[in-house]
Amino acid sequence: MNLESRSSPPSFSPAFVLVVAGFITSLLVANVIAVKLIAVGPWIMPAGVIIFPISYILGDVLTEVYGYPRARQVIWLGFACNLLAVLAITLAQALPPAGFWDGQAAFERILGYAPRLLLASFLAYLAGEFANAYVLARMKILTRGRWLWTRTIGSTLVGQLLDSAIFITVAFAGMLPSEGLLVAILVQWLAKSAYETAATPLTYWVVNTLKRREGVDVYDTQTHFNPLRFQE
Repeated sequence: MNLESRSSPPSFSPAFVLVVAGFITSLLVANVIAVKLIAVGPWIMPAGVIIFPISYILGDVLTEVYGYPRARQVIWLGFACNLLAVLAITLAQALPPAGFWDGQAAFERILGYAPRLLLASFLAYLAGEFANAYVLARMKILTRGRWLWTRTIGSTLVGQLLDSAIFITVAFAGMLPSEGLLVAILVQWLAKSAYETAATPLTYWVVNTLKRREGVDVYDTQTHFNPLRFQE
């Protein structure tokens, strides 16, 4: 098989826009609901685990179908949208409430952001998503486009491990003992990875449908993988 791109990805096809919208929505919603801690058996996890892995699934779709450069653009777009949401929420929190409104304390408790948690979230997101896209793009070339499941699961294992390790370490180092940090990292990593593994049939369907309808299947043989490079 010729590993060159079969076609250049369409600029703003409806399908591409839907994938981008799903990626960013899952990211923003995960950050909002992550404040709630949920119990899954004996394990405690942030509620964001319900939807955050979807951003990795859609990130896989973006890289597999449209290529790493497009995925890179969307990752930075997601970062910018998340930053805008944080700034808007912070401003809303700082503005004086109406005299008759008694929800300020609840608003701050649910939507307030601690600087340390914000830093942990932003660093983990960038490292995890870029690692996920890079590993998938490289594996696609190595496997010559075969065995999609090896790429989606393999890239997720790397990306989610980085995401979980960076977030838990930066957010909770010094607050939890080393053993507690390790357990929290492993639980989140395994839960998120299992989520995407279970979604493999759906990922296959979405990828194959997009490749067929978009007429595109990009191989990143000539791609520069610098995450700070905005033009290819």
